Amino acid sequence: MILAKPEILTQIRNGRIRIEPFDEKAIGPASIDLTLDNKLRIFNTDQHITQADIDYKTLTRLVDIDDGYLLEPGELVLGITKERITLPEDLCGWLNSRSRFARIGLMSHIAAPFLAPGISNKQILEIFNAGRNKIWLRPGMEICHVVLQQCKGTAKYDGAWKDQEL
Repeated sequence: MILAKPEILTQIRNGRIRIEPFDEKAIGPASIDLTLDNKLRIFNTDQHITQADIDYKTLTRLVDIDDGYLLEPGELVLGITKERITLPEDLCGWLNSRSRFARIGLMSHIAAPFLAPGISNKQILEIFNAGRNKIWLRPGMEICHVVLQQCKGTAKYDGAWKDQEL
């Protein structure tokens, strides 16, 4: 079951879902808008990746984007949401790109949309420009949204990305 706005608000008021910082205007009919923070990880070029378990931080440099960042066509960067989301052990979530950006080729995640039950972290975004035009990324832009879903039973994520930072 996907949570609709009235249930999302009830769960937030009851403290079962925490979003920090919280803006009630970010709650849509069945999702919560999330905004881009002011830092990105930009990939270094001309590197050869030979193993799947390489640390992405060794392939990137952390940059401040207070003045924005112009994302080139075909470019991939890593971003992070401004909001920290805390879910109870019986709710999970799914990140989705905003349709306004999808229509111009901007993907806010490539292949890692799942928010596990019991998480409490900011969400790393694999931001990719699949379009033909340059796109400005700015801190505070509503870059994606999360859809919350009731789990049958409870579970808690305790994996490698539990306390993820950019």
